[in-house]
Parts: sequence; C-alpha cells; structure tokens
Amino acid sequence: MRVPEVAGHPNRIAFEGVLTTVDEPSTRAPSGAKGHRVVLTSQAAKEALPSLLGMAIGFTPEYDGHDVRRKCGLITEADVVGRELRVAGYVYGRDFPEVIKQLELSAVGSMGMSYELAEAHVEDLLADVWTVTRAMFTGAAVLLRDKAAYGGTSFRLLRNRCRTGSLAAAYESAGGDGLPAGVREGLSLGQRGYGALWS
Repeated sequence: MRVPEVAGHPNRIAFEGVLTTVDEPSTRAPSGAKGHRVVLTSQAAKEALPSLLGMAIGFTPEYDGHDVRRKCGLITEADVVGRELRVAGYVYGRDFPEVIKQLELSAVGSMGMSYELAEAHVEDLLADVWTVTRAMFTGAAVLLRDKAAYGGTSFRLLRNRCRTGSLAAAYESAGGDGLPAGVREGLSLGQRGYGALWS
C-alpha cells in the first residue's frame, strides 16, 4: 500500500514484524485449526499477500490471543523473505497509548504476531499436521511471542525511523527482483476451502 510519510504524525507509530514462518510446522496448533499444527506453504503465503495489505492488527488486554474488535493498527507492507512472512505498518499511537506503553516496556524479543485466515484450503484434513495450500488473510494480532502459534514471530516499534520500502529492500537483498508475479496479479481463489477463522 502506498501510504505517504507524514513527519511527526501523532497517531502513526511505525512497526515491523515477522507474522509467521512458512514451509514449516507451527510450534503449536493455531486457534481454529481443531488441534492440528499447521504448515503454511510459501506459495500460499505469496499468493495471499494482497489480502494482507490494509488489514488491521488487533490485541487483547493480556496480549495472549486475538480480539477482532480491538483494532490498534494497520498493515501496509508484506513480503515473504526466505522462510519469514515479514510485515510493516503503523500502530495508532494516539488512540492506543496503552498498547504503545506495553510494547515499549516489554523485554526485547518478547512480542510476536499471529495471523488470521479465512477460506483456507487444507491439503489433507486427516493429516496430523495440516498443510495450507491456499488461504486469505483477514488480519493479525500482536501478542506475547510465547502465546503465538509460531515461535519464530516478532514485533517491534520503529519510533523515529522511516520504514518506507523496507520490505522491498529486504526482498531484493534476498535475491528477488521485485514482488512475485502472484502478488502483482492479486488473488485468484478458484476453490473454497475449510471455512474457519484461524489465528
């Protein structure tokens, strides 16, 4: 998303994070996955990137899960770099000072993220570990990393730092030549999958 930079904007506190890892099983079962650990394939993640842009990040008072009615920020950038789905955007700092305080006081590396999915297509519903081959992102949450389904997630504020184009730069440094074709073309979901809100 092209969001113009506004120096000193009181309600935009930039953040960056790792929303999930791809091509590897989750540390624990995401909520809504019926007790199954989940593998989100890199191809599914790349194809779903357009659905992630413009989605909100939420929180719970204890930073231990999801509350889709508590929207404290916005995702404006997303890309798959290696095995990480990296995101960036803004937390509404003026509207949610308690969230900013929690994030600033939290120990380095203690905060993580968790995705929310819908229209997820699972390769084999009878498998012990579900492999998601197609999905649509509906949002994300910032939470304590040890409460996240994936242990490799992260979240941090970027006060007083310009982060425009940070993910594009990361993608190029990883050997990419721009956004994948699937991202440029947008979503083309041809079949409906397991209908659930995953987090």
